Amino acid sequence: MDEKSEKKDGISTCKSAGCPRGKLVSYNWLGDVPGDMNKFDMVEVQFKNTRKGYYKNSIGLQLNIGDLVAVEACPGHDIGTVSMVGKLVALQMKKANLRADAEIRRIFRKAKPTDIEKFEAAKAREYDTMIRSRKIAKDLGLDMKIGDVEYQGDGNKAIFYYIADERVDFRQLIKVLAETFHIRIEMKQIGARQEAGRIGGIGPCGRPLCCSSWMTNFVSVATSAARFQDISLNPQKLAGQCAKLKCCLNYEVDAYVECVKQLPSKEVHLETTTGTYYFFKSDIFKKELTYSTDKNVPANLVTISAERAFEIIALNKNGVKPDDLRLESDRDKAVVREFGDILGQDSVTRFDKKKKKKKNPKRQGDGNQPRQQDRREQQNRRPKQDGGAPAQNAQQPAQQRQQRPNKPKNRPKGPRQNQDKQRTPNDRQRQENNETK
Repeated sequence: MDEKSEKKDGISTCKSAGCPRGKLVSYNWLGDVPGDMNKFDMVEVQFKNTRKGYYKNSIGLQLNIGDLVAVEACPGHDIGTVSMVGKLVALQMKKANLRADAEIRRIFRKAKPTDIEKFEAAKAREYDTMIRSRKIAKDLGLDMKIGDVEYQGDGNKAIFYYIADERVDFRQLIKVLAETFHIRIEMKQIGARQEAGRIGGIGPCGRPLCCSSWMTNFVSVATSAARFQDISLNPQKLAGQCAKLKCCLNYEVDAYVECVKQLPSKEVHLETTTGTYYFFKSDIFKKELTYSTDKNVPANLVTISAERAFEIIALNKNGVKPDDLRLESDRDKAVVREFGDILGQDSVTRFDKKKKKKKNPKRQGDGNQPRQQDRREQQNRRPKQDGGAPAQNAQQPAQQRQQRPNKPKNRPKGPRQNQDKQRTPNDRQRQENNETK
């Protein structure tokens, strides 16, 4: 909450123009005028959503923007927030086109705690009343939608805002609602744009709806605004949340209209010695036009500037046909560049996880010893002797070769080899002597 705002009985009030602005809130640029130059007996009071009223401060209360006041109603009283004081109220009344014979009501007092309690209790009943009233209207077979309900400050009256495409006879509905809720009923018809402004929401641009944030009046939107901006006439893209054409189509249409006036008409054809060129598309802000040799299909497209197009139109009026739409200087510049992915960001598979290579099979025996395949590779890399066999002991020191025991030449094969490993050297010597005998 802003530093210059306070909280009174659970309701935030604004004591100066420095508070955050909301819909229909005007800046009092005459508020710092000294003396009695900025005094005016009329006060602007804002109620729920977009409803405003102008009341006379006959008692001479010292009112500031954001004060809760009890004002005269028919019947009873209503609770609202002061939205403007001083001489600027006269300009606001002129802007609202108030009639001279309009009834002027009074401000009773500043809202008391009891008034605020009744007001809060009445506001708590609004949602339930709206749901029940929709069901009643459906049972009566009325082609209408009740969009919102607003209770008066004292809870004796309620305003039902409804939407209908055609005229609706709701006299029976008023009788049923009065008997059900025991209050005075007032029906007020609104449009689809006003309903969207009252409900609110987020637009396709990612920001709050203009009609619910700052727009105070609605201007009719036509499909010609989309045509001027070369927007495809797709109802799903052009319609907003109210099912009507988007209000933002009118924001830039004036700039497009001014730029289109500087371009030749789309109906004009350009005649050359090679054939006739028809309008295909245009870049309004670059002032470039693209022509095709076929009316319906893009064929032999040529892009030229608006100045060149006006020159060719003037030549055709005099009966002269140029050889080509483009000038000789423009022909050299018209080089079509092929698409190139410089940064490598357009690859379809750039986010796919690469498959990891499978790990090598586990090594046999002790992990410190080389595998059998690695041993063979090491033996093949060693230098060979004259006979062609690899010199296994060539690089080993002579002392290590002398320390090794002499192996028998005719070593038994098969399972006896394991038995020889378990025998002692003396046993092996005895066996060799027996074999020689």
